[in-house]
Amino acid sequence: MPDMQQSRDTRNIAIDKVGVKDIRYPIVVMDKYREKQHTVARVNMFVDLPEHFKGTHMSRFIEVLNQHHGGISVENMETILAEMKSRLGSGRAHLELDFPYFIEKRAPVSGARSLLEYQCRMLGTQADDFDFILEASIPVTSLCPCSKEISERGAHNQRSIVTVQIRYSEHIWLEDLIQWVEECASCPVYALLKREDEKAVTEQAYDNPMFVEDMVRAVTEKLRSVAQVSWFKVQCENFESIHNHSAYAMVEGRNN
Repeated sequence: MPDMQQSRDTRNIAIDKVGVKDIRYPIVVMDKYREKQHTVARVNMFVDLPEHFKGTHMSRFIEVLNQHHGGISVENMETILAEMKSRLGSGRAHLELDFPYFIEKRAPVSGARSLLEYQCRMLGTQADDFDFILEASIPVTSLCPCSKEISERGAHNQRSIVTVQIRYSEHIWLEDLIQWVEECASCPVYALLKREDEKAVTEQAYDNPMFVEDMVRAVTEKLRSVAQVSWFKVQCENFESIHNHSAYAMVEGRNN
């Protein structure tokens, strides 16, 4: 049968990324306390396309994915990327896994247990070398220092999302990365709180006011202290409770 994808294109334009997006697929993530956690990811798979080819073979992405059914994880991401390059005749391959990760948390006073969801991503690229980025988005509480300073009764607070990306030289657990971020906020958030817990977290946030700038700086200081982290990007968005906009801050850096 004719292979239209391999027919020649004369426009002399190479394509940086071409492939498939938003495949829902089961993956396995290493769990610090339970060894493994099974979850479902949204998978993106891309390769580069030389200027002389009209198109890529989309079905081959799915074939590569299916070869690793039940075993897709960070440990074999480099292998999957190498197979993508080989099967599609490309010089660069990209694999993105976007997935929910669950951690059991205990309320600070009652000890009530609940699972909290964190949205995480693994971004892998294979050209001459393998590049890997781990990302986690962590919900936290922030309390406004300005509001606390000028108000006679209370201060406004809000839920915030801190999104951290890191490259590392040795494995870093998602649980540890998430804990580092939560310790840099006014207060963590929980899926389940009893009345005594609500009192405790409200008072903790009030005693620890944070601007969005404070939180990205605190996380940056923490990541700079971790020898395994070679590169990081920290973003924080405060979903303001008394404004119709969000507050935002970002820091990107490297460790020597």
